Amino acid sequence: MGLLEGKVAIITGAGGGVGRSHALLLAGEGARVVVNDYGGRPDGTGAGAGVSPMAEAVAAEIIAAGGEAVANASDVSTVEGGRAILASAIDAFGRADILINNAGILRDKSLLKLEEADWDAVIAVHLKGAYCVSRPVFAWMKDNGGGVIVNTTSTSALFGNMGQSNYAAAKAGVWGFSNVLAAEGRRFNVRVWTLAPVAATRLTNEFLSDDQKALWAPERLSPVVLYMVSDLSAPMTGRLVYASGGMVKELKLTPSDGYLLPATVLAADIALHADSIFLPEGSAMQALG
Repeated sequence: MGLLEGKVAIITGAGGGVGRSHALLLAGEGARVVVNDYGGRPDGTGAGAGVSPMAEAVAAEIIAAGGEAVANASDVSTVEGGRAILASAIDAFGRADILINNAGILRDKSLLKLEEADWDAVIAVHLKGAYCVSRPVFAWMKDNGGGVIVNTTSTSALFGNMGQSNYAAAKAGVWGFSNVLAAEGRRFNVRVWTLAPVAATRLTNEFLSDDQKALWAPERLSPVVLYMVSDLSAPMTGRLVYASGGMVKELKLTPSDGYLLPATVLAADIALHADSIFLPEGSAMQALG
């Protein structure tokens, strides 16, 4: 018996990279998988024909290995697409126990070169996409005993990265969305995780060395996700997890010691107690190792 025997998993952006790795591992542990991928280029263009060869290939790979899977080419950034993704799970397998919101695109540009269309497209896929797919799946889980949702954020959102203001803003929104979803899901046994991964994918490979590609191979990341969506992690929810090929750790907002404001406060008081109010610069990134 696999860890996910009898479960049905929906994985968006599963036609390649991290999503494909998740799909293959979860299927190997007994899950029946809806492989969603719009089938476009890394910037989100070049898709929309209603068929995704990428999703079809991964579904075929799972079936060839003895598993069960269906392909879905719906657009995660639309409400209709989110409903269609859930419908694929219900029509094919009768349920939806796991949702991994992994779909994403990149349109990296510095702020002064970033056009409105580039901003809107990235926000739509990452942030609106999390809403569009999660809402119908969350509703199904609420009415059918619960489930697990994993939303994908990024270290770019948590710590910043040059040229990714659109991507970082979207991924920061995903984290906030996850926190609320976790709070709302507690009484319905819907557990929600936020994953901040570091992995070598077609979106990042051109920037990585061969050693980094090997260390950050998606296959080294997916076991963390398997843990999240399996009963091994129950009843945990509302957690933010950083995971790379070489490290996994929970991340939390860390307060400083702080300064108790007097009845009358001056800006000079803030300056005088700055060491208590502010954490050392760069300490968060250093903590990742």
